[in-house]
Amino acid sequence: MFSLYASEWRRLLEGFDAAPRAALVRVAQSHNEILAQHFYRVMLKDEAAAGMLSHEQVHTRLMASMRQWILQVLGAQPEDDLEALVAHQIKIGEVHARIDVPVHVVLRGARSLKEGLRAVLQQEAVAGQYQVMQLASTVIDHAMELMSQGYVVSRDSNSRTQEAYRLFTMTQNLATVREQRRAELLDWENQCLYLHAMGAQSQPLSNLTTSDFGLWFRHKGVDVFHGAPACQSILEAMERIDTELLPALMKAKGPAVAAPLMQLREQARHIAMSLEGLFAQNTELDAGRDVLTQLLNRKFLPVVLTKEVQYARQSASVFSIVSVDIDHFKKVNDQYGHEGGDMVLQQAATVLGNNIRGGDYLFRLGGEEFLLVLVDTSSHGAASVAEKLRAQIEREVFHLPQNQHCSITISAGIATFDGHPDYQRILRQSDEALYRAKAEGRNRVVIA
Repeated sequence: MFSLYASEWRRLLEGFDAAPRAALVRVAQSHNEILAQHFYRVMLKDEAAAGMLSHEQVHTRLMASMRQWILQVLGAQPEDDLEALVAHQIKIGEVHARIDVPVHVVLRGARSLKEGLRAVLQQEAVAGQYQVMQLASTVIDHAMELMSQGYVVSRDSNSRTQEAYRLFTMTQNLATVREQRRAELLDWENQCLYLHAMGAQSQPLSNLTTSDFGLWFRHKGVDVFHGAPACQSILEAMERIDTELLPALMKAKGPAVAAPLMQLREQARHIAMSLEGLFAQNTELDAGRDVLTQLLNRKFLPVVLTKEVQYARQSASVFSIVSVDIDHFKKVNDQYGHEGGDMVLQQAATVLGNNIRGGDYLFRLGGEEFLLVLVDTSSHGAASVAEKLRAQIEREVFHLPQNQHCSITISAGIATFDGHPDYQRILRQSDEALYRAKAEGRNRVVIA
């Protein structure tokens, strides 16, 4: 994909002579600070963007980054590594989406940048101003197009994940829902049997599709399970019960009752088993939980961190991240096998989960890596929690296959939200702190 856009950029550049390209490079080198100010002022005038850019580090780094961007984009030549330049534009768009800088504000800034460039060309009386300006407009527009693409793709992905998270929070009580639906299906079946035993001919049997179970499944269950193939199978079984088996059961007498009754019970069992499979699939795969430990997996990490960043900025509060790694976990797998390693991971997850608050988040990122999001917690509070977890893990006796036992330790890196709007920054800080903890000997907690 990048090569295609790079070829397009190269073709646009080759459409201009070397003279205007060289003139644009000179202007970019000598006036990049003034041009960056044009762009920056527009960003700060927008209320939504200004809120994101108020952080001191963003404020400080934006000018330097903008000046570098002007040099790269306006100074690009056909022989340059344009694929890297394309990738950078798309990455910028993704960052804008992540910190919620509106794309129209960026485009307005680009327009202001062009106006500033036109003023500079006139002031400096640059030869061939029309061609130089046309070249600048062409490459700026191309860069904006690439940024917008990165923005839209990232925004769409974020929206889908946010919606999935919304559904996840609505269905976290799936175990309870499963029991309720199972009970409703069983109640319907028992009611059919009871009414038939009492004389079904005098009192019609209740249709499954209009029962409590049937109403839930048709109106909500199909959506909860995203129209999985098993949903259609359940719907077809319900229709067969209502249109074929119940009428046959009501008409049958004597020994003839056995056949439709047995078929009805088989269909009810089929529905129950299919439903169990759907619930299992939803809780383990689609609901964002790690299958082994039942912790949150990284699927919803961006949503959770974006939400906590927004909350912290709005309420002037803080939160902390603790990156956790089991020390020398490869030795556990090598000595006790993957079954032993899995048991250690499950027990470690339980210890971590039992020692944090209900409002905190605990993720398994993969392998032996865990991550905690401690809400409304300063670095001092996070250090206290992390040290408690470290000591608890060190004291814990971990059970292994064949009645074996082992002990493990963990390393932890802590980072605390400081107002920066991009959650990737705090993730990098906690990772760097974790790396220091491991480099300094492991079995310790380090604050970024």
